[in-house]
Amino acid sequence: MAVPKKKTSKSKRNMRRSHDNHKPINVIISKDGVPSLPGQITPDGTYGGKKVIAEKAPKTEASN
Repeated sequence: MAVPKKKTSKSKRNMRRSHDNHKPINVIISKDGVPSLPGQITPDGTYGGKKVIAEKAPKTEASN
């Protein structure tokens, strides 16, 4: 088993732990009240307040 040669100082220990702090997730609320992550298209097809995905038109059956 590996054994440290010297005691790790408080400074070195805390520097190692500096990446353990997690920030809360940033959630964007659109004008319609739909939550989404930043950089993602909302489920209603908007990005940055603009409609980027058009609604699909219902398919009509062609008669022969």
